[in-house]
Amino acid sequence: PFEHAVQINDMAQVKAHVLRTLSKADLEKQLKELKLELSSLRVAKVTGGAASKLSKIKVVRKSIACTLTVMNHKTREASREFYTGKPFLPLDLREKKTRAIRRRLTKSEAGKKTQKQAKKDKHFAKRLYAVKA
Repeated sequence: PFEHAVQINDMAQVKAHVLRTLSKADLEKQLKELKLELSSLRVAKVTGGAASKLSKIKVVRKSIACTLTVMNHKTREASREFYTGKPFLPLDLREKKTRAIRRRLTKSEAGKKTQKQAKKDKHFAKRLYAVKA
């Protein structure tokens, strides 16, 4: 039922799974072609082009968005790989969560005791009594 939405004229909307297989250079080339096509379609719109060209604008815009998304995913994935094992992560690669959660003590920090408390616990341990029933 959706064949007409995917295939308009000779240019179909690009699929993300196909784009993921392409290299960075190929993606940039694809993006350039799509942008050129979009500009020519916009010119056709102004000059009163065919209805098929007008409806193709949406498909090309979505294809550009998809291409840019895949490019961003690839660069983020590469930078994530680069920073594995390093002491710090760039801010945009860190977990978002909430500000309060990010500032909260970690489990190990929360479980630590001060030197004074450790001494108290050692010298004044909790007394255990067996109560006669």
